[in-house]
Amino acid sequence: MGSNAVAFSGATTANGRGLLLGNPHYPWQGGRRFWQSQQTIPGELNVSGASLLGTTVVSIGFNDKVAWSHTVATGVPLNLHQLTLAPGDPTSYLVDGRPERMTPREVTVAVKGGAPVTRTQWWTRYGPVVGGLGAQLPLPWTATTAYALNDPNAANLRGSDTALGFGEARSTQDIADTLRRTQGLPWVNTIAADSAGHSLFTQSQVLPRITDELAARCSTPLGRATYPASGVAVLDGSRSDCAPGSDPDAVQPGVFGPARMPVLRDTPYVENSNDSAWLANADRPLTGYERIFGTVATPRSLRTRGGIEDVSAMADRGRLTVADLQRQQFANRAPAGDMAAADAAKACASVLPEDPEVCRVIGAWDRTVNTDSRGALLFDRFWRKFTGTVKPADQWKVPFSATDPVRTPHTLNTEAPGFAQALVDAAAELRAAGIALDAPLGAHQFVVRNGERIPVSGGTESLGIWNKAEPVWNAAGGGYVEVAHGTSHVQAVGWDGSRCPVARTLLSYSQSSNPASPHYSDQTRLYAGERWVTSRFCEKDILRSPGLRVVVVRG
Repeated sequence: MGSNAVAFSGATTANGRGLLLGNPHYPWQGGRRFWQSQQTIPGELNVSGASLLGTTVVSIGFNDKVAWSHTVATGVPLNLHQLTLAPGDPTSYLVDGRPERMTPREVTVAVKGGAPVTRTQWWTRYGPVVGGLGAQLPLPWTATTAYALNDPNAANLRGSDTALGFGEARSTQDIADTLRRTQGLPWVNTIAADSAGHSLFTQSQVLPRITDELAARCSTPLGRATYPASGVAVLDGSRSDCAPGSDPDAVQPGVFGPARMPVLRDTPYVENSNDSAWLANADRPLTGYERIFGTVATPRSLRTRGGIEDVSAMADRGRLTVADLQRQQFANRAPAGDMAAADAAKACASVLPEDPEVCRVIGAWDRTVNTDSRGALLFDRFWRKFTGTVKPADQWKVPFSATDPVRTPHTLNTEAPGFAQALVDAAAELRAAGIALDAPLGAHQFVVRNGERIPVSGGTESLGIWNKAEPVWNAAGGGYVEVAHGTSHVQAVGWDGSRCPVARTLLSYSQSSNPASPHYSDQTRLYAGERWVTSRFCEKDILRSPGLRVVVVRG
C-alpha cells in the first residue's frame, strides 16, 4: 500500500534543526486505520502521534526533541524450508538422513451463529507446514514433499517496547539505540529527525538470517528462482546446516543483528517511498546488504523517483521550514505526466486524427492531480490502461541505467502495441460515463460523508504521486467515488528552539468511523481543502484550546 517519509538534516533547514515529513499510505476503512492521541506521564513520557487501531502505543509520532515515521520496507520477514518426507509417512520428514515426526496442533475458532471450526496444523522444527504463499506461489503437500514456514516474528512481541522507546527518545541516536536494544519492527523502515539537526534512515527489521551465501549453498530449485526475484528463500530442509544462522548482537536466534542493517545518518536528506534502502539518499547509495533486505541497482518506482527529485531539490535549495514540508505534501505533481504527457499528446494526433479533443486535453493538462486539474482524469485512465497492458520494458524508449537511476527509464514509447488503444479506451470510458474529457478531477474523484460530496486530490501509485490516493472507480456513480487506501496520518514536524515542537498534522479520513460523530469527516474536509491542524503539544497550548474537555477517569 505504500508510504513516504523524508527527514532533512540541519544543514538544509532555516534554523539548523531537523525536519520530518511523514506520509504513511494506509486503508481509509476497516481495522488498519490510524487514530491520533497524545500520551503523557509527567516526568516520564510525552509523545503525540498516531497508532493503529487496537494498539496502545504511538506508532508514528513526535515529542519535543525527535520525530519519526515509518515506511513499509522491502525486507522479506520469512522464508520457506522444503521438506523431504520420509517414505510412506507424509507427517515425518528427513533431516541429515534421520526422520523427525511433525507435531499436530489443533486450533479451534469460534464461529458466530454456527458450530466452532477445528483445524489441525502440522509443525516442524522450522515452523508450520503451509500450502502456499498466496495464489502466486502454491506449495502442494505431496507424498514426497512439503513446505514449512519460518517466521521469526511469530516470536516477536517487542514492537510495543520499540514504540515506547521512540516516544521517550531525545534524539535520533536514541531512536537508533532503541532499535538496537529492542529489535521489535517486523516490516518497516524508520526515518527520523531531531531538534539538534540530525537525520536518520534505518531498515531495522526482524528478518531471518539468510545471507546470499546461505541461499547460494542451500536453495532448492524453487528457491533458486524465488530468491533472486523476490527475496523469498526456499532452503533445503533436509540439511541442518541450511537453517538460518544467528548474529551475536541479535536478541533472538536465527535473525540478523543490528550491525547488518542498512543505515544512513546525517545526510542532507533521507527519503523512502517503499523501494529498498539503496537510494535513501541518491548521492550516497547504500549497498552491501543481503538480497533478503531488498535490491540494489534495479529500477525504482515512479513514486520513489519523483520523491527523490522533489526532496533533493528542496535540500539543495535549503533554508527549509515546516511550511516547505506542507507544500511538498500537497504539491500533487504527477511524475508520469511530466515524463509522458507531452509525448502522448504529440503522438495522439497521428493515431487519433479523428478525435483531436483527446490530444488537446492531454496536451493542456497541468501535470498535477489537484482537484481543479483538467485532463488529470483522462490521463489517469489512459495511464492505467497503458501500464496495465504494455510490459514495463516496452513502455520507455530509453531503458533503466543503474548509473542514472532517478532519471531512467524515460521517453515514452508511443510506438508500443497498446498505446493507441489505451488512448481510445480511456476516452470512450469517460464519454460512456457521461464525464467530459476535461472535467476537473475533483468533480469525479470524491468521497461521500453523510450525504456530503467531498472532492479529494492525489492519485494512483503508477502516476508516481507523493500524495497517494487509490480511489475506487465506479463509472455509474460518477467516477472515483471512494478512496480505498492512500495518504492517512500526515505529520510535518520541526523545532524552533522553544520547549514546544512546531507540528502540523492531518488524518485524512478523520478520527472516527462513526457517522454520528462530529469527528467523522471534519479532517476529511480539511484534507480536501489542503488545510492542516496545528498541534497543541505543550500543556499551555492544550489548556488554551476552545474545544478542551477534561474527563477524569478513576480506577
